[in-house]
Amino acid sequence: MMNEMLLEILRTYATDGYEVTDVETEGWEFYFIGHKLDQSRAKNTRHTWVSVYKKSGDGAFLGKASGEIAPTATRDEAEEMVKKLLFQASLVKNPYYELVKPSPAAPQEVANVPSPAEMAADFLQVVRNLPETANEDVNSYEIFVNRKKKHFVNSEGVDVASEYPSSMLEVVVNARKDGEEIELYRNYTSGSCGAKELAEDLSKTLVVGRDRLLAEPTPVNGDFPVVFTTNAALELYSYFTGRLSTNMIYQQISDWLPGKDVMEGANGDRFTIRSVRYLPNSSKNAAYDGEGSPIRDETFLEAGIVKANFGSRQFSWYLGLTDAFQPGNLVVEGGTRSEEELREGTYLELVEFSDFQVDVLSGDIASEIRLGYLFENGKVRIISGGSVSGNMREALKEMRASREGRQYDNYVVPALTRIERLTITAAV
Repeated sequence: MMNEMLLEILRTYATDGYEVTDVETEGWEFYFIGHKLDQSRAKNTRHTWVSVYKKSGDGAFLGKASGEIAPTATRDEAEEMVKKLLFQASLVKNPYYELVKPSPAAPQEVANVPSPAEMAADFLQVVRNLPETANEDVNSYEIFVNRKKKHFVNSEGVDVASEYPSSMLEVVVNARKDGEEIELYRNYTSGSCGAKELAEDLSKTLVVGRDRLLAEPTPVNGDFPVVFTTNAALELYSYFTGRLSTNMIYQQISDWLPGKDVMEGANGDRFTIRSVRYLPNSSKNAAYDGEGSPIRDETFLEAGIVKANFGSRQFSWYLGLTDAFQPGNLVVEGGTRSEEELREGTYLELVEFSDFQVDVLSGDIASEIRLGYLFENGKVRIISGGSVSGNMREALKEMRASREGRQYDNYVVPALTRIERLTITAAV
């Protein structure tokens, strides 16, 4: 239930605009050492965040300031916080924009949000059934499962609520060989448990631990075909989604406006990116974005051509997009080949990195290689060390992907992505 006392204070003092986001969380937490439960706890929390707005320059500017107000705050404490935020907002001189107004079409809510108990049972079953061996096993893991209820109100009359699951699993895997031991850490976010994908990934992690102890120094030096089959691919596709945002377009970092062919002259696949209101097991299945705009199914990029943009209310308003929103779930499609076809010939499959990054501004790709597989002349060599680098502008010219997709929380991307030329630096 929204705090009526707080709303009364905001109506009195924040006359130029306000937003309130109230989130109630029912959750369970489990902490395991090996497969033995060390401790657990249940939680019920509530957080309330407030944003206030202040006009200046005869209405030409609009400042914003945000903060959290404890649900237990007294009236005097809440008034003091609101006055403090209003002063901070008065110092900000952003060009004026309007807040979100009520929408006549409400998104369809997702029925039957699973309970924390149901989600926890699914996670436990996955971890307990992993194919551990005497040399590769689970060191420890932590499970966090939550059912969230989010209520958003603003000064324009928007009053919307949404309920959705949100979970996290942290796992530490150990691998040993001839007195040497390594440790691998994995962190998975999701809504409810995507058991199939989670089991596959954790099983591969056990293999990664084993192979890290068998790897030889990376022998490749120079341009080479590279295949991505892990969540590192999310970084590749973040180059697309980042440049489609109104935030980057308004700041003239990107020119990906409707009608632009962003893959003009490319010989690879032409990708499509779309928002979906609901994605099974996603942690971003809220019906509204953080500013109260309804989230809907929409295509932003179709076969390499920009169809629409998305982003925050502020920057979307500056571009004249009054119905833009911030999507929760994104699906990337457009791959035209099977995984088997993309694995033909010579290539390097990279599966473990120090910190794989793609700079959305410049397109630069860079990371150190922790584990990869070199496929050459019908043989496979396990490699480690050295680095991979390149640039997405060049990579797009010959970037191909599988028809099959793979979900990572609120993203679905091709299960396999192949870039024909990235620079590999051999291990010293």
